[in-house]
Amino acid sequence: MREFKADLHIHTVLSACANLEMSPSNIVRAAKEKNIDLISITDHNSTLHCKLVKELAKERGLSVLLGVEVTTREEVHCLAYFEDLKTLEHFQSYLDSHLPFMAYQPENFGYQALVDKDEKITAMIEGYLNVALNQSIDQVEQEVHRLGGLFVPAHVERPMFGLFNQLGFVPDGLKCDAMGIMRHSSESEIREKFKVTKEIPLLKSSDAHSLSSIGSGFTWFDVNDLSFSEIKRALKGVEGRSTRTA
Repeated sequence: MREFKADLHIHTVLSACANLEMSPSNIVRAAKEKNIDLISITDHNSTLHCKLVKELAKERGLSVLLGVEVTTREEVHCLAYFEDLKTLEHFQSYLDSHLPFMAYQPENFGYQALVDKDEKITAMIEGYLNVALNQSIDQVEQEVHRLGGLFVPAHVERPMFGLFNQLGFVPDGLKCDAMGIMRHSSESEIREKFKVTKEIPLLKSSDAHSLSSIGSGFTWFDVNDLSFSEIKRALKGVEGRSTRTA
């Protein structure tokens, strides 16, 4: 069993809220410099930078968990993670079919750029990505699990877009593989305030929108390796595998 450092909530320039320095190549370089073992790119309602990040990371010996940050109909931000690119493509099709088109002014809200490995812009996304799907949190969770993914409500304590502040409770039957918390939060305080039991792992991440923020929040994974199956086992606490926040 080994100890791995993971930051599983990072935005690229595809998210309008992220700095333009957040290119896939810059993110991979910064993560390596900060001795992070596992990252996840979680852009708003889009997975389109995940493949490139995974390719660049592989060259540097960095592991990548394929992910996305989904905004549900209730405006709750939720993280979804998948094992492979084929499954990720299926989930992207689901997002595309349920994301309303909203025109916006990038000069006011930020640019949504797709870039290549050399940081050249290859496309600009016109419809604003950070809007709510026409799907409830239950529907999103069910689709994630139908595809064999992991479902994790993001920054659950956050005043905006956090599960507890948007809904005030965890819906009956909602199956959370973990819950995300903000980088400066205390796990014990979150568990006490929101009555989160030990059966639900808490994952601390940076929610980085700038290079300097990468790794500012992270979680330790005690696993044999960083395969998707081992990550799932760690979240379930199977056979000595575990997670713990910094």
